[in-house]
This record gives sequence, structure tokens and C-alpha cells, in this order.
Amino acid sequence: MSLATDPRWSEALGHLPDYLGNHVRVSVAALALGLAVSLPLAIISRNRPVLRGALLGLASIVQTVPGLALLALFYPLLLALAALTAAWFGVSFSAFGFLPAVLALALYSMLPVLRNTITGLSGVDPGVLEAAQGVGMTPRQSLTMVELPLALPVMMAGIRTAAVWVIGTATLSTPIGQTSLGNYIFAGLQTQNWVFVLFGCIAAAVLALVVDQLLALIENGLRSRSRLRTALGGLGIAALIAATLVPALGRSHARYVVGAKTFAEQYVLSALLAQRLQAAGLPATTRAGLGSSVIYEALASGDIDVYVDYSGTLWANQFHRTDIRPRAELLGELKTRLAQQNIDLLGELGFENAYALVMPRKRAEELGIHTIADLVSRAPTMSIAGDYEFFSRPEWAGVQKTYGLSFRAQRQMQPDFMYAAVASGEVDVIAGYTSDGLIAKYDLVVLEDNKHAIPPYDAIVLLSPKRHDDEALKTALRPLLGKIDIAAMREANLRASGNDASSSPDAVARWLWEKVGR
Repeated sequence: MSLATDPRWSEALGHLPDYLGNHVRVSVAALALGLAVSLPLAIISRNRPVLRGALLGLASIVQTVPGLALLALFYPLLLALAALTAAWFGVSFSAFGFLPAVLALALYSMLPVLRNTITGLSGVDPGVLEAAQGVGMTPRQSLTMVELPLALPVMMAGIRTAAVWVIGTATLSTPIGQTSLGNYIFAGLQTQNWVFVLFGCIAAAVLALVVDQLLALIENGLRSRSRLRTALGGLGIAALIAATLVPALGRSHARYVVGAKTFAEQYVLSALLAQRLQAAGLPATTRAGLGSSVIYEALASGDIDVYVDYSGTLWANQFHRTDIRPRAELLGELKTRLAQQNIDLLGELGFENAYALVMPRKRAEELGIHTIADLVSRAPTMSIAGDYEFFSRPEWAGVQKTYGLSFRAQRQMQPDFMYAAVASGEVDVIAGYTSDGLIAKYDLVVLEDNKHAIPPYDAIVLLSPKRHDDEALKTALRPLLGKIDIAAMREANLRASGNDASSSPDAVARWLWEKVGR
């Protein structure tokens, strides 16, 4: 099948109004906020060297912070602020999605606007300022009627740069719950849907180029004093914003929001939960690609209604426990702790997705390695790869302590890429997942954790506090409980790693329900 006839292009186009509209709205809001803050600060500091240096220095420091990190930092900060405002004033707000994205992106936009505005105002000919003063203009009149008009073309160049930066960085807002063109990229990387990745990259690049050219038209109009060019550029920007607002105004909002983390299994499971709710007549949508800590807080605060998590993840990440409990005891303790936060543990899906050390089957057999204990003597000459959070998790510390493991090198990789890396010999061992179908695809083997250093990782369905008494929701989801075994989930994950239309999360979720919904 050629790319031109691949049905995944049609699927990608189907998401475009939603993803593009949200991307434009968050970008415009962030840029507007950045301008509202940066322009007054630049004007105030133009004749104050100390303040000017401090502002430019702070804005430059912000640029050194990776975009994803800056976006992620705003979520817990706003969450804490929302809790304080609720306690003190009885008023709260959502710290999920739009607001943290706008604030972080606004900070990113400040440096080019500050720098160009200060440069433009400083570049005004002193003779012109003296002439303005000579004809009796006040400082305010000189600023508004002389300095700003002369500096405007330079300022517009800074605004163009800021707009391109904001549009590009907005693709990273998906993990904090803001829908954007980044949804294509994150989903595509996790499910190996390269059509989605390509489509998302092209759409973001085209949007940035279109906005840059419209702003360039305004800039050229200001330089040449052409009202027509300035008006055309302004109308183009207004038309772009209006085009993204119309679908949003006409769209009915789903009653239920199903969350998902940033790996293929979660995309499939969230699609499955949403399909089951829709089949029961409950309007539902998915919010996928969320960070591991963000998704739990989003559930606790009611920004999402339901998602699938794993008992070991909650035990280690949310409750900061490193002790290993038997499965039944751990699930009972989790249910009690979650209930204290009014989060409902509806039940287990029936399979476990645990961390596990994984090797190529052939090499493991050649070296006589069947368990983690067998690996200990070989580890100092080997390299290991894990996902972005594994080596900072308590499970890794527990494995090292229990077995005395010490590898020659540690590498962090995109989860799906790890399997190809270990199969090709680029690394010797990976921290994989027991339910991943790529284990079979690449002929890998899971090393037995014979000392039980890794806790159980049963897949469990969690409901937000506001859905605690929602019997319709529970009734729709209960038929899934206990139905999905490890074999079914591995096959579903393997299907999701394909490269055709049948590998989309929705298609795999429908297949999974047909297999287990008996």
C-alpha cells in the first residue's frame, strides 16, 4: 500500500479540525499574553539599563529550559495554587491542559518580543526625539506618536520569531492535557504510526509558515506604510483564528473523558473504555498521551473521569512505597488508600503489565541466563536501556539492591525503540513490559524475577471522585473486568505496533472487545 492510498491519512485528516483548532487557540492565547506582559516591560525598561539587563537575562534563562520540562512544571504549580484558592476563597480552577500550556508558552514568547522592542526603541534617532520635544510633545505623546511607530517594524520581527517559537513548542503540550498537533506526533511515536508523525510535523510546520508569512505581510506594510498589506495580513490572522473557533463552538462536549498515558497499550485501552461507554449511550472522548503523574492528579481533580493504571505504579509513584506485598494484599491496601482520596478502584482487567528485564532469547540461552540472578555476573560488561523514568523509579533501586546489579552503561530510550535496540545488539538488556507484544515480535525473553524485587502490576480501572456514584459508568465498564488476559493484551499490543489502518488504537480496541467481550 502506498502512502497516498493509506487510509491512515483519512484518519489523520479527520482529527485535523480538533487538533489544529486547539493548537491555534492555545498558541494565540499564549502569544497574546506574552505580548501583554513583554511590551509594557520593554517600554518601561528602555531607559533603565539595570532593569533592562535583568529582564533580558531572565527571559534568556527561560529559553534554556527544555520546552517539555517548562510545560510540565506549570501543572503541579497551578494544581497547588488551585488547592489554595479553593481553601481560602472557595473558588478553584482547572490546572489541566489549557492554562498551564498558555502560561508556559507565554514565557517562551517573551525573549524575542522584549529584545526587539528594546532594540527598536533604542534605535530611534535622538534627533527625532529632540524634535518631538521641541514641538511641545509630552513624553507619552513622543512614545505613542514617534518612538513606537518608528520601532514597530523591528518589534514585528520579534513578534514573528515569538509566534514561530510558540507554535513549535505547543506541540509539546500534549502530555499536560492540552490537545494540539502534538497529539499526532505523540500517538504516532507510541503506536509506530509514521503517517501520524509525518502528518503532525507537516501540519505544525505549515501552520508556523502561514502565520509567519501573514505577520511578515503586516511587517512589510508597516515598513512601507502600506495600509493594504497591513490590513491583508491582519485579516488573514483574524480569518485563521475564526476558522478554528467555528468548529469549537459547534462541537458538543463529551460527558466522559477517558485518560491515557504515553505508550501504545494505554492508547488501546483508553479507546476500548471510550467505545464501551459510547456503546452504552454515554458520550465519551479520550485524552491520550498524558504524563504518568499528570494523569493521576487529573483524575483526582476531576479533569478526567476514568483511566487504566497499574498497581505497582501507584504503589511506587503515588504512595512512595518500596516494600513488596503479595498481589491480593497490595490491591487491598491500594483500594483503601485510593478511597481516602475518593478515587474508586473499580476492578482489575485481568492482566499484569510489569517492568521486566528482557534479553534476546538466543543470546540469553547462549549465556545461560534465565533469571535476573543469572545476569548478575555478566552485568558489569553489559549495557541496559530503560524508558525515560525507569532508572529514577523505586523499582530499579529495588532490583539493584536485591540482586546487586551493576551494568557498564545505562541508556534512556523511547519505549518502542528499546525493543529494536536490544534485538539488534545496540544494548544488551532492556527494562521492558511483560504485556508488550514486541517481546514476541523480536523473539525476546523475560528474565524471571526469582527474588520478587518488582511489585505486581495489575491493570486496574480507576474512577474520579465525581464519578464515585455514577452507576451508569460502572455498569458500562464492568463487563471488561477480569476479561483481558496477558495473551490477549500481548496480541493487542503487537497489532498496535503494525503499520496499517488495522493498527490504529480504535481498530485494535474493537478487535480486543470482539476477542474478550463474551
